[in-house]
Amino acid sequence: MIRYATSADLDAVTALYAEARATYYRGHLPESAYAGPEELARTRAGWAGAIERGAVLCAEIQGEGGEGGVLAGIAAYGERDGVMFLTQLHVAPALWRKGVGGALHTACVEAWRAAGATTATLEVFEKNERAQAFYAAHGWTPDPDSPRSGDHLVLRLTLAPETE
Repeated sequence: MIRYATSADLDAVTALYAEARATYYRGHLPESAYAGPEELARTRAGWAGAIERGAVLCAEIQGEGGEGGVLAGIAAYGERDGVMFLTQLHVAPALWRKGVGGALHTACVEAWRAAGATTATLEVFEKNERAQAFYAAHGWTPDPDSPRSGDHLVLRLTLAPETE
């Protein structure tokens, strides 16, 4: 199930985010850059603001024994000058390749189309080849106008109009 995050999700969202980021930054950046106390406080504040703006989607899967939903993935996005920006898309590492990321991506694209957007961009860490392959499989290509931002690649997606 995909739904918009609420303030009650903040702890779970920030924990999933920290776990996912550590998997691709570990060994490439100093730990303080993605898991230090200041970074975690900044991260929590950022997610709180995004949740308050209604810009965070959560993917939930049913818990063991049919219990309530367990947070499986998160996505956040925003809009600037008619272009959507996918700022975050993370799946709990134990659930990679189970369709969670694809479901979140589809929900984002649907929201962007509903808002009238025709283009979206994102930045992906240049060493995160798994994420790059995911985005390529979903139609993202290098942004011809601005292909890099520091140690991140900039990708662009042209949103095809909805078909009836």
